[in-house]
Amino acid sequence: MGSSAASAECLRAILREASLEVVGVVTQPDRPAGRGKTLTACACAEFAEKSGLKEIIKPENVNDQSALDRIRAWRPDVIAVVAYGQILKKSLLDMPLFGCVNCHFSLLPKYRGASPVIAALEAGDRMTGVSVMRMGIGLDDGPIMLQSFEPIYPDTTGGDLMRDLAIAGGVTLAKALKLMSSNQLPPEAAQDHEHATYVRKLKKTDGLINWDSPVIEVERRIRAYNPWPCCYTFLPQRFRKKGNTGRLVIMRGEIAKLSPSEKEAPPGTVIRLEKRGPVVKCHDTALLIVDVKVEGGSRMDGGAFLRGRPLVLGEDRFVME
Repeated sequence: MGSSAASAECLRAILREASLEVVGVVTQPDRPAGRGKTLTACACAEFAEKSGLKEIIKPENVNDQSALDRIRAWRPDVIAVVAYGQILKKSLLDMPLFGCVNCHFSLLPKYRGASPVIAALEAGDRMTGVSVMRMGIGLDDGPIMLQSFEPIYPDTTGGDLMRDLAIAGGVTLAKALKLMSSNQLPPEAAQDHEHATYVRKLKKTDGLINWDSPVIEVERRIRAYNPWPCCYTFLPQRFRKKGNTGRLVIMRGEIAKLSPSEKEAPPGTVIRLEKRGPVVKCHDTALLIVDVKVEGGSRMDGGAFLRGRPLVLGEDRFVME
């Protein structure tokens, strides 16, 4: 069961194992996508179809009787769940002989919930990983079967880390299923619930930059939210074209130092114009903006952005509305 590109990567790893047979795939229904709002299959469904799998269902509610009957007909020994996006009720959790297992993209019990990869980057963690756990009624609180570890580098983005964790997750999940099938799985380890943390599902509006925050928080969030939901601010009013909001997505930034004369500038103020892009005052120091996407335009480097918009030092500010 899965929907995302990470789910597809885990399915790919399972299909590589000759001892594991995929008897069915459950994904989310096709959704409208693109400017034409064309019905489009999710990444996992698309991969399953290209891989030649025939038993694929896309229920609106996986707990409906029709979906349960279809899954039961497959007689699964185990159900593997990766970023599926629906809650499994007890009747489904209890259906397979060996239960349901989930590949979660954090080192549980840290970062239970919907956005663990972004949470690890925002927190400045140096290490994260994947956890394969046995599923229960609670949220990501089941016993751990296997874990693997993944380093986080200073320039890692959310997209980079998700791609690496998807590969690691596929390997770890396939290994857990193989060990389970041969009765060689190590004893499961109960999670320490007292040390559990939770992360909610993000909205696009969560990407709005508060320039009155420490620059390290701003820089981490820009990386964490790339490629989705992306961090953004708003251009000064005079650079906004008729009919748009002046929204400016910031894809990459670097922490910059302040001179003594720049320390009193209000947060959001453009304090320097460098070859690579504008430098914007934050709560403590500043951020050099090196990669942006203007509303209605293409992605460009900070220097190209400045050439089209002659910002005035000390006067122009990036704002929150």
